[in-house]
Amino acid sequence: MKCPFRAHVERVSAAKAGTGARMNGQGLAPAEHGAGASEYRLLLAALGNDLRQLSNTQSLERKIEIKRGLFDRYRDWVDGALSAEQPAQDEILGTMLVWSIDIGDWPRAMAIAEHVLRHGLTLPERYKRTAGTLIAEEVAEAGLTLPSTVDLATLQRVEALTAATDMPDQVRAKLKKATGLAFKAAAEAFDPNAESGVAGGKPALIRAAITQFERALALNSTCGVKKLIAQLERELAQAASEKAE
Repeated sequence: MKCPFRAHVERVSAAKAGTGARMNGQGLAPAEHGAGASEYRLLLAALGNDLRQLSNTQSLERKIEIKRGLFDRYRDWVDGALSAEQPAQDEILGTMLVWSIDIGDWPRAMAIAEHVLRHGLTLPERYKRTAGTLIAEEVAEAGLTLPSTVDLATLQRVEALTAATDMPDQVRAKLKKATGLAFKAAAEAFDPNAESGVAGGKPALIRAAITQFERALALNSTCGVKKLIAQLERELAQAASEKAE
């Protein structure tokens, strides 16, 4: 367990990492040359070792377990970086964005994602995508692969955060499909007696799902939502018929 003094030093160093350094070509100070450089380099070396451990692990499930166990090593640095008045270009923060998505820590992932996108930080080169594209695609993949692990509010927040981001249509289609599936699940679980029920009830949730699926289809005609749209349209028609009787 990290001692309180070390945790404090890392938070303060991360918060100051963008000060006292020359700006790079994107107008962001690299953390390795800022006021928190010494702590950053120590943690970056530890991250290198951890990444080698992950690269030697073949099981995806095991990799996620390892990331979950290792994340606390970098938590204080992340907290400090998120509080910085002058952000730095930071490989640790970018890596922890990906890890937090991988382990399903959605509050943490969304906090880092908002910071990264707001300040225009780039991700480490190994991820080979812009930050907005990676955030949209990785969260969408989680929502498509294991829908129960990603809540509707998280998917909607990702949609809002990446709305202005340039990304491949296929990636945005994935996000729209995942959001549609979350609306569909909400419709299936809808309780008309619940005080927290949405306005418009179950039909409103079904229409929202259809809207998401139709947008996904417009972006990628092979994204696999046509049957879902037809199914939901039948449900709406049946509900309207039953209401009219």
